[in-house]
Amino acid sequence: MSHRFYDGEIFHKRFIPTEHKFTYPFFMLDIDVQNLSTLHNSLFTIKGLNLFAFKAKDHFGTSDDFFKNIEELLKKFDLKATPQMRFITLPRIFNFVFNPISTLILFNKNTPTTLLAEVHNYNGGRVVYEVKLEQTGEGNFRGEVQKNMYVSPFLKRDGRYVFTLSYNEQKLALSIVLYQDGVKTLVASLSAQSREFSAKQILKLFCKHSFLTFGVVTRTLWQSFLLKRKGMQFSSPQPSDTLRRT
Repeated sequence: MSHRFYDGEIFHKRFIPTEHKFTYPFFMLDIDVQNLSTLHNSLFTIKGLNLFAFKAKDHFGTSDDFFKNIEELLKKFDLKATPQMRFITLPRIFNFVFNPISTLILFNKNTPTTLLAEVHNYNGGRVVYEVKLEQTGEGNFRGEVQKNMYVSPFLKRDGRYVFTLSYNEQKLALSIVLYQDGVKTLVASLSAQSREFSAKQILKLFCKHSFLTFGVVTRTLWQSFLLKRKGMQFSSPQPSDTLRRT
């Protein structure tokens, strides 16, 4: 199958004004966009209900047609679809999902050229960042973009994100470093190994991560509580940070 899972862990570290870090298990679904029609098995469904599922309107647009949502998104960024496109996201589990970040990767002859990062916050907001990738080494790519949405109550809404990507059929490593006022403030990274897209693997992932989507929310609340105890101050979102923006 052309689709696959990546199973690994998330690492998260804040550097200022106080150091705070944690790690927890995580997995993501890697979809071969051009073969979306094959994204199904006895435990995975497109549009319907199942143990795992994928719904187009969760991402980019409001259409039930994922290709239409992608076409509209690419048009907004003056980009064209490529023969090879991968969409990396968290699937619905028991019809529930919260995706802090999903990525659409465009390729040119097996080389990643552009990463469209869809970021959600807990205030109903969403923004899509266009990240132009440059190769920095064998299989390693890097890109930068200006931050333009409130995400954490303990961070400013602006800054600069630096993305680094290492991606192949065996492993995925995605790192995002946030700089604010020129200072390295936060790093979040995913390091994961490839797993086949199959009903058997879905059962394994479900047993390991059965409450993952719920856990994304509860872990965030818990870490926010810990940061508050360390004396960090809350900031508030702007009205635009509660909207689904491109």
